[in-house]
Amino acid sequence: MNDDKRSGEIHVPVLARVEGEGGLEIRVREGRLETLKLRIFEPPRLFEKLLEGRGAQEVIDGVARICGICPVAYQMTAVAALEAILGITPSPWVTRMRRVMYCGEWLQSHALHIHLLAAPDFLGFDSAPAMATRYPDEVRRGLRLQGLGNAIMQTFGGRSVHPVGVCPGGFFRAPDAAAIAALRARLEASRAESLALIDWVAGLPLPEDDQDFASVSLRHPGDYPITAGRIVSDRGLDIPVEAFERHVKEFQVPHSTALHALLDGRPYLVGPLARLNNNLDRLPDALRERLAANGIRFPSRNMFHSIVARAVEMHLALDEALRLIEDYAPAAAPHAETTPRAGTGVGCTEAPRGILWHRYALDARGLVESARIVPPTSQNQARMEEDLAAALTRFGLDRDDDALRLHGEMVIRNYDPCISCATHFLDFRADRG
Repeated sequence: MNDDKRSGEIHVPVLARVEGEGGLEIRVREGRLETLKLRIFEPPRLFEKLLEGRGAQEVIDGVARICGICPVAYQMTAVAALEAILGITPSPWVTRMRRVMYCGEWLQSHALHIHLLAAPDFLGFDSAPAMATRYPDEVRRGLRLQGLGNAIMQTFGGRSVHPVGVCPGGFFRAPDAAAIAALRARLEASRAESLALIDWVAGLPLPEDDQDFASVSLRHPGDYPITAGRIVSDRGLDIPVEAFERHVKEFQVPHSTALHALLDGRPYLVGPLARLNNNLDRLPDALRERLAANGIRFPSRNMFHSIVARAVEMHLALDEALRLIEDYAPAAAPHAETTPRAGTGVGCTEAPRGILWHRYALDARGLVESARIVPPTSQNQARMEEDLAAALTRFGLDRDDDALRLHGEMVIRNYDPCISCATHFLDFRADRG
């Protein structure tokens, strides 16, 4: 409805390219945005309660089922928390190979988001198949890179979806040298494609939409953060992962079954843009030069530069995997033996969508007494609503409902929200009374 003096609602049964079920409701009064609600109405999945009474291995395998796209993130965060309780320090071989496996997840998740979810928005297509009619080579390249990420995860986890290779102290088995040699050949053959992807993504017609937000991520003393680090922000925060709960408070809002989170009382951003904003100096010189040559400067306040950050992280992950398996030899003991003990431990890693935080309390038998899991999408919820309000106002609230809906979806998709394992976003309402 084009007349902003009228009241009304619009129901769109299926809006594609967002993972999960949710809705966007806005109310406009006299040309001003009065209310905006990002409504998530998926039923609670109760994973934290389901983990109670489980042993460490059941936790590691169980949390992988939270997400089919980023199961490694859940496993690596859980195993870090559990090993803190069990008093295990992973061997250097285990630490390196876990980082390689995590790089595989970054590759596949970022490739999926760029090519199947986000790029169609910027190029004016309503779906990835429609985009493929004009950009077949680019879509095929993206799917090859996604497949490479899946192959890395399968090599270490036995399968790419809900892998089963991770255990306390390491891995159940070490991949043989032939499997790693084959993987290395694929990685080397894909370097040119991942560099070309950065150039292609940087050349997309990305909207200009600078905003003020706090970038929050891990920061490691020497590496680009993936599996470890302190929690930092570009506003001066610098805390150990154990202090997360003292600064981040989750809360329920009436219009959503998903929790929101605030950092010291304010919304904040996690994810690839926040990571790159906080860790630009952790990129290799050649990669920073590639970014500069494309004319996109980081740190960036433009939320739509998230897609560029994802492309950069894909190449970084590919090169990291190559570096870490350069002189690969299977470990004689791919995992350390463990003994159950009581205690509380936390873990925090960088999932593709941002920092993922776990806390577990175990009893003397090594069984879970309590669990808390804070995923990146819930941390971004308040920032998404803040972003939507600013972006839609700047876009123009006097535009028709279809235009507002499409722009709102584009803003939400830019965060790559993992609402659930579903693939749609539902029910846009605009009240213009």
